[in-house]
Amino acid sequence: MTKRALITGVTGQDGAYLAQLLLSKGYDVFGLVRRSSHSEVTDTRLKWLGIDRDVKIVDGNLLDLSGLIRTLKDVRPDEVYNLAAQSFVKSSWQQPILTGEVTALGVTNILEAVRLETPEARFYQASSSEMYGLIQEDMQSETTPFYPRSPYAVAKLYGHWITVNYRESFGIHASSGILFNHESPLRGIEFVTRKVTDSVARIKLGLAGELRLGNIDAKRDWGHSRDYVEAMWLMLQQDVPDDYVVATGRTTTVRDMCRVAFQHVGLAMDDYLVIDPALFRPAEVDVLLGNPAKAKAKLGWEAKTSLEEMIAEMVDADLKRLSR
Repeated sequence: MTKRALITGVTGQDGAYLAQLLLSKGYDVFGLVRRSSHSEVTDTRLKWLGIDRDVKIVDGNLLDLSGLIRTLKDVRPDEVYNLAAQSFVKSSWQQPILTGEVTALGVTNILEAVRLETPEARFYQASSSEMYGLIQEDMQSETTPFYPRSPYAVAKLYGHWITVNYRESFGIHASSGILFNHESPLRGIEFVTRKVTDSVARIKLGLAGELRLGNIDAKRDWGHSRDYVEAMWLMLQQDVPDDYVVATGRTTTVRDMCRVAFQHVGLAMDDYLVIDPALFRPAEVDVLLGNPAKAKAKLGWEAKTSLEEMIAEMVDADLKRLSR
């Protein structure tokens, strides 16, 4: 029997790469998409990967429990991947209530729909390394205490623990992936890595003269989304559901990440980088460094793509986009 998967947030970076992976494994893939007046741009990432005609799009919203129940009744998925969220950290300070409704309570809605309609389905929740916030250990693992530092991180922490609660309360095969920063050419322009690679491409092509950033001394553990969605799939293939850190085990400053991007096109970063105090966050997460030992031991997973390879791929993709 062909497996069926439902992906919320299918038009995002991770949703698109996950859909591509599942299609390659012979799944029927359904993507839940929130109705928007900008519907013509919602499948941009799916088109970039050449799979927009292969994913079956269904209308839905994490805030609409009755709609989610109807969707599950119609699709009857074997696996449900909840990737939808208000996922931009900076915006969560301007939209804390919306972030809480979608990124936190939205998880409860989809879990409740699974419990009521397809309790046999396996469930994946996209948790985030931002939950660690003011880090309590130098290297963060599944047992490191959480200390969220933004409304987004607080909401993600609720989504993480409600997933654990449904697993323990109702016996649902529900797993959370605590994913550290992961990027790709499909990353939204509002995220720092893509802002950097897009700006570097514009400067190289003579379309811009500077790159403006805030705190460039923040450190992050950056991997490639294409690698990380494989870990999501592997979690749902396990007999016992569990939570896993997905990371590279290497941390790099924003400054050094920028330097990699500029060096790729033969430019000196210091000639173009401008520090803008207005871009600093109200509460910063200074360092994130994940320990992926459990994922390697139990899932057989490890990151394949280096930061340098990923940034080069992103810069080249932005050069290609802008050259058109």
